[in-house]
Amino acid sequence: MKKQHIGFDLAIYEGPEELSQMEQKLLRDAEKARENAYAPYSSFKVGAAVLLENGEVVIGNNQENASYPSGLCAERVAVFQAGAKYPGVPIKTIAITATSKDFKVETPAAPCGNCRQSIMEYEQRQKNPIVILLRGEVGPIYKCSSMADILPLAFSNSFLTDS
Repeated sequence: MKKQHIGFDLAIYEGPEELSQMEQKLLRDAEKARENAYAPYSSFKVGAAVLLENGEVVIGNNQENASYPSGLCAERVAVFQAGAKYPGVPIKTIAITATSKDFKVETPAAPCGNCRQSIMEYEQRQKNPIVILLRGEVGPIYKCSSMADILPLAFSNSFLTDS
């Protein structure tokens, strides 16, 4: 048997003022998107803002549904909208922020497994990392340099061919 450690370095910022101006703006865009989330069941609102290589910013927020599996997370709303509106334009960074009506979200909320896989597909397709910025409504900001960091051993299209 052989053991191997899989891990990554996570940058933790105390507040937005430690980020670049563009990252601060992207985080504010995610916060604005979060305000319009439709979350009547969970009361947990998430906003996402995607920065594209062409400088455009595309937003998304979670959209819940009484039939729970029919809703969609903010991250996928944003990346799918970016892919539809700007096909072929690489994603540079995605900022994600969350809040709750029931409690103060002080810990960054990471994307769910479905969102990680969806973002990973874009990262693999564009052959460039996507930087991930995560924040609750207050508190520290986590910065990951690639989706591959937080989704090790990701499933990819390489598993779908025999070559």
